Amino acid sequence: MSIFAPKLRSMATEQAIFQRSELLLGKEAMEAIAGKRVIIFGVGGVGSWCAESLVRSGIRHLTIVDFDHVDVTNVNRQLMATTETVGQVKVDALKERLLSINPLAEITALQQTFTAESASQFCLEDYDYIIDAIDSLKDKAQLILMATSTPLGEQGGGQFFSSMGAALKLDPTRIKIAEFWKVTGDPLARALRNRFKRDKVFPKRKFKCVYSDELIDTKSEGKGSIVHITAIFGFMLAGLVIQDIVK
Repeated sequence: MSIFAPKLRSMATEQAIFQRSELLLGKEAMEAIAGKRVIIFGVGGVGSWCAESLVRSGIRHLTIVDFDHVDVTNVNRQLMATTETVGQVKVDALKERLLSINPLAEITALQQTFTAESASQFCLEDYDYIIDAIDSLKDKAQLILMATSTPLGEQGGGQFFSSMGAALKLDPTRIKIAEFWKVTGDPLARALRNRFKRDKVFPKRKFKCVYSDELIDTKSEGKGSIVHITAIFGFMLAGLVIQDIVK
């Protein structure tokens, strides 16, 4: 632990950390940001950077959900993945990182998988913002259906933002934000829409997605990905949250 840790665990130091943010957004906005509750499903190449951006922006109540351990193949793009954290539980490694940024943050780390079977364990209505950074098509579809069914407004529940596919992308200028049904050129969004149409079950409300319409010719058998793309996806998701609070 840093010798400065006791000093960092003070409100005055926390205010100093976010001084530049307050100059931009104002005190009232920073107080609003600090009071919001956010949950992120999936803290890999996209979700981990989203989590860091949110904490650096002043979010104090954050729940991170992921079942996996850090693998050496994660080091090229995932925030908490280093040669020193290989083998650690992802959410635990990320929590340690986030608390080193703001020790006063309340980070809940859940080593779990969101599935149709486990969905009832997550009280989505308790959160102001729900962020989807899940890779699995089936589980992603389930989260979309549940998150868009939670009530909006003062009674609980909140906004939902989703990441489409960041793999097999290389051009950062092609990353965009659009409402789910207006996303173009993204195979994952297309697969999700086809699934909803096939099952005749649809999201209850519109929601914004981060996506890229870039299609690259690759002979790779796997879904290769690179950090400058996954990180931008994560930062843009965090940006959607902060913009929504500030507006």
